[in-house]
Amino acid sequence: MAPVTRRTFFKRMAMAGVTGLLTPASLVKAAEPIGPARPTPAQLAWQDAEVGVIFHFDLPVAAGVVAPNNRVKKRLDPAKYHPTELDTDQWLEAARAAGARYAVFTATHFNGFLQWQSDLYPYGVKQSSWRNGRGDVVADFINSCHKYDIKPGLYLSTHRNAYWTVWGHYVDWGAGRGTPRQAAFNRVAQQMTAELCSRYGPLLEIWYDAGVKTPAEGGPDVLPVVEKYQPEIVFYHNKRRADHRWIGNENGYAGQPCWATMPYTIDELSHNSALWRPHLLHGVPGGGAWSPGMVDVPLRGANGVHSWFWQPDQAHGLHPEEDLVRMYDQSVGRNCNFVIGAVINPQGLVPAPDVRRLEAFGEAIRRRFRHPVSETNGSGSMVTLGLPRSERIDQAVLQEDISLGERVREYSLEGRTAPDTWKTLASGECMGHKAILHFNSTEVSGVRLRISEYDAEPRIRRLAVFRTE
Repeated sequence: MAPVTRRTFFKRMAMAGVTGLLTPASLVKAAEPIGPARPTPAQLAWQDAEVGVIFHFDLPVAAGVVAPNNRVKKRLDPAKYHPTELDTDQWLEAARAAGARYAVFTATHFNGFLQWQSDLYPYGVKQSSWRNGRGDVVADFINSCHKYDIKPGLYLSTHRNAYWTVWGHYVDWGAGRGTPRQAAFNRVAQQMTAELCSRYGPLLEIWYDAGVKTPAEGGPDVLPVVEKYQPEIVFYHNKRRADHRWIGNENGYAGQPCWATMPYTIDELSHNSALWRPHLLHGVPGGGAWSPGMVDVPLRGANGVHSWFWQPDQAHGLHPEEDLVRMYDQSVGRNCNFVIGAVINPQGLVPAPDVRRLEAFGEAIRRRFRHPVSETNGSGSMVTLGLPRSERIDQAVLQEDISLGERVREYSLEGRTAPDTWKTLASGECMGHKAILHFNSTEVSGVRLRISEYDAEPRIRRLAVFRTE
């Protein structure tokens, strides 16, 4: 193992959340319960999916009530929910074209409208005229996910629900914590969770926007419900469990480096916590909580537009293809997932310009990574890749076997430019699930990955080089 300096050791312990007197005995005692962090099978599946699309739709859009990102604080007539062309196959076809391997649907958003068959309260598709009150968008969405071989996830809001006057997690527009009405909403939130987790088969993810409060905070006790019905799921998130973290911005980039691990305490596993917030962009090496970054951005997020929900005359806000490709490099290529927000129009479709942009993005990524010049895998501090012949390369993809945790701390990629000459092409700290490296086009006859610092024997899942110019 490459040596770790005393300074580096103490810095890591502090970032990982180990506190107290830094004597050898206290360090051992403090470190034992927190590490090394490793992903669950569900987290591995989520990280392997790499690109997701989240589809945003709610009653206000269908009713023509426009508010920034669906912040409509009033009940609407469910009869106004009548998306005449709603087609979840069209949504998922667009997601597949973008290269997404999972998708998420807003089963209930800020307005509190239930887009599945439910009797929890009279405000949902069951009370609408759409499909004679028998429609179930959640079921349609998940069936389409299966059809297009995309893993399904569901979003529900417990921090805003206009029907229940919940805003800021509590009823009475945030003032009702601890009241009988809050207790009633908490029971409904638990029942919503049970219905969504028990009726539709395995889910990759359940997403509580802005987190869900715990019972200790006066919120619903949803975590045991999720774990009962969906034991192999990514949970996002409350203070007790955060299987991935928000990266801290909606602009399409993670930090460099960006570790999958974060500081650990028993009840601060949230991007809302003072412990985590300073580390959202970069994570911490050797942290006790495995919570990789999620980089989310609305597709309509350019030219002064930042819309997760459809609004008229905003097609000019579509991110250009080249921006989306750059975001992919700065998210997936920095050990994170990239989640693109797609709007659904009042008719129930992804608008045609948005579909074309998703298709162009997906094709650009496939074109870049379809044909590696050469690739290999291996273990140890040096992994060598031979080339069939001398060739120019300008890009590399590196992946650790993260089922064992993040072991690599520093590395360099070198190319053989002459029989006895190796040139450094790129270097970095965090590799994790995936690192995408760009460098000047260089003609090489071989490549080697030199790992200069690591916490345990490195296991390299993939070393691949490409020529894109």
